Amino acid sequence: MSEITNVRFVLAVLDLKRATDYYMSALGLAMDFEAPGWSFLSRGSFRVMLGECTDAIPPGELGDHSYYGYITVNDIDSLYSEYQNSGVEFTQPLANKPWGMREFGIRTIDGHRLMFGQEL
Repeated sequence: MSEITNVRFVLAVLDLKRATDYYMSALGLAMDFEAPGWSFLSRGSFRVMLGECTDAIPPGELGDHSYYGYITVNDIDSLYSEYQNSGVEFTQPLANKPWGMREFGIRTIDGHRLMFGQEL
């Protein structure tokens, strides 16, 4: 059976430069490469493609459908502190959950929501 070796999220953003700057400065992603209308970014094995879609429904208006990923990390407390210092908007504070994860949630400048977690 084939193994899936990497995942890259694909997101519509209203302003590519603004979103790219946010993912790099606030979330600590690096630019892998650019193509017309696209930014390909990563941090470790977390990868995202940002595509400029100026006429898309703003993710903040999608309610629960604005969630797009759950990312597991190896030092959740450090990442939480890093994001606090970079001005990230939190949707959920860092907390231990009954399902065996320590996690927090954020909202990007476009309104996409992400959860980060670490096994307890």
